[in-house]
Amino acid sequence: MAATTKSKPKPRHEGRVTKVVRDAAEVTTNKILEALKADIVPWQQEWTGNTGLPTSLATGKLYRGVNVFTLWLTGAAAGYASNLWGTYRQIQERGGQVRKGEKSTEIVFWKIIEKKVDGEDKVKKIPLLRLFHVFNIDQADWAEGARLPAVPERTQVDPIEAAEALLADYLAGGPSLAYGGDKAYYKPGADHIQMPARDDFTSAEAFYSTLYHEASHSTGHSKRLSREGIAQGTFGAFGDKVYSQEELVAEMGAAILCAIAGIEQKATLDNSAAYIAHWVKALSDDHSLIIKAASAAQKAVDLIVGTTFDNGEES
Repeated sequence: MAATTKSKPKPRHEGRVTKVVRDAAEVTTNKILEALKADIVPWQQEWTGNTGLPTSLATGKLYRGVNVFTLWLTGAAAGYASNLWGTYRQIQERGGQVRKGEKSTEIVFWKIIEKKVDGEDKVKKIPLLRLFHVFNIDQADWAEGARLPAVPERTQVDPIEAAEALLADYLAGGPSLAYGGDKAYYKPGADHIQMPARDDFTSAEAFYSTLYHEASHSTGHSKRLSREGIAQGTFGAFGDKVYSQEELVAEMGAAILCAIAGIEQKATLDNSAAYIAHWVKALSDDHSLIIKAASAAQKAVDLIVGTTFDNGEES
């Protein structure tokens, strides 16, 4: 019998760049794991060095889901002043030239593919993940007259007023909210958020970070987004799979909401070695966890702020 050899993955050509298509979820998870092992918790950072949510150079739209945290991590580590990101070609088309030696950041693009199930009269929705490479515009040199998006004038807004207003409409028709006691929690069965008194928090930012965390939990109620665990009345004990995903949803949701409100995020959970070790294990065991949780967190934020986004694809 003739000897057989394993065939290598066929490369995909993108312009002059040749690359092997890899598992997008695994690549993204490894980036988050790298940060955690360096004692950096991506969903518990104070993003004071950045200028808002990462934004697409090509469309002017905000990046969403796990890409928010991937680009935040990269931008904070490199000290970029801009929140604009684009592909090599997009930057080049607008009069920029990525400097030699600059490294791109891999982000995830996904869309829903509908496939008819054989022998059945129904359509199955399958998420397709792909990796894209982007650069921050600070990684490029720009010619005079380069076509960069105009930076809108910022009106002076009290960040605490903005933080309060962000939840006003949601709470008006959403879960009940009361103050008192020494714990913050969301009780699914009663659809109720309980918070300690405002004066018990070390800062206004800590108060709103905690409130945003619990509000993000509440979006999972059966009459809203109906997430597993919340819709069932409980998401289990620390370490359970459903618990891990739901806590990620709440933490990521709180981080994005803080960025939208323009306030510093304060950690709402213990940032101990045991806490980090738990997330390293949870993400190592399930490479799809971070993608799923970030997507659910984005939907939670959309519901809270009233954003409509349902075109079957996301980046």
